Amino acid sequence: MEVSFHTYGQQKLKSLILIYFFIGNIKAECPQPEAHENTIPSDQALLLNEFPEGSEITIECGNGYFKESGSDIVRCISDKWTEPELICKKKDCGPIQPQPHMHFDFSEGTLFGAKAKLSCDDGYTIRGLSFARCYNAGWRFSSECEIVTCGRPSEVANGRNSWNSEDVPKTGEIIIYSCDKGYSINGNGRIECLNSGEYNSQPPECI
Repeated sequence: MEVSFHTYGQQKLKSLILIYFFIGNIKAECPQPEAHENTIPSDQALLLNEFPEGSEITIECGNGYFKESGSDIVRCISDKWTEPELICKKKDCGPIQPQPHMHFDFSEGTLFGAKAKLSCDDGYTIRGLSFARCYNAGWRFSSECEIVTCGRPSEVANGRNSWNSEDVPKTGEIIIYSCDKGYSINGNGRIECLNSGEYNSQPPECI
């Protein structure tokens, strides 16, 4: 019985020694770095597979943010990354440069990702999208305000109109109708192109 106990004790001791050396040989390392609210690991850090104790990586501001202050280095200490000191501030696009006949509604603000609604003066209409968006490089939009136009004025039998341009009438422009000799105007002989792109009246007749 004594020999058996002694043998069992030796085996247990050997097992404990092996476990001790096994644990002691495990190298402490940190997990793959992750993105935080407004910081991300640098491209160089993402290419690495191992992050042993004491290693350092660089972080940077995420899309839509820029560095305001703090260090961009984090370190692996006791299997954990140190808290980032880098302070990133959200991009502010500010006001949009004035555009001809265009107005802007900044109800969503001017920070990264915000949209500004576009509108035009009376007599003008938007060509393109009706909003601009704030990106890293600033406001992006290609819309413009075009003056409203009406269709070419209709011809009338036994008469004529005053429009002699190849272009179509613009808002506010007036067309005058007249009749040939021996005919008289029935209706409105003076029609105007309105902000809606329609005329204020149907063309007259010459009777």
